[in-house]
Amino acid sequence: MGMSVTISTADDGDAERILKLQYLCYQGEAELYGDYTIEPLTQTLDELRAELAGGIVLVARLGEEVVGSVRGAVDDDGTARIGKLIVHPRLQRHGLGGRLLAALEGRLAAEAEAKRYRLFTGHRSQVNLRMYRKLGYEQVGAAEPVTRRLSLVHMEKPATRGADETSYAATA
Repeated sequence: MGMSVTISTADDGDAERILKLQYLCYQGEAELYGDYTIEPLTQTLDELRAELAGGIVLVARLGEEVVGSVRGAVDDDGTARIGKLIVHPRLQRHGLGGRLLAALEGRLAAEAEAKRYRLFTGHRSQVNLRMYRKLGYEQVGAAEPVTRRLSLVHMEKPATRGADETSYAATA
């Protein structure tokens, strides 16, 4: 391809591209759990725009194409809630998800004083669980049943500001 992937802050003009990529990326999760009504597949453009306005949303671009995204916001107690880490299927398993997550962690620590990072994934999502564990996340509490077929695994790790800010600077 000859181009490198860059990570930057999303803007309102990226909302539709992020939503389309999100829809593509969550097809496998929906199939895994036999549920095509999961929130990432039913989220509206207005709801996504509200997330863009209320937190930090990053995008990964290959040229002009949005090929990845992640979003997060910090609660009053310093917990950064991270969600919807997505990478285009053709670019998965090349470290882009980890780069996006590290960049977001750095931003949340530097700009919103995150003390810990928290995210969740489905209990059958072994690739996600493996990646999050590799990146230092540990399960907190028991899996939370949502439906007969789906339980959410909540994972957390403490913020380490210096390392995350460096990671963000190197990838942004």
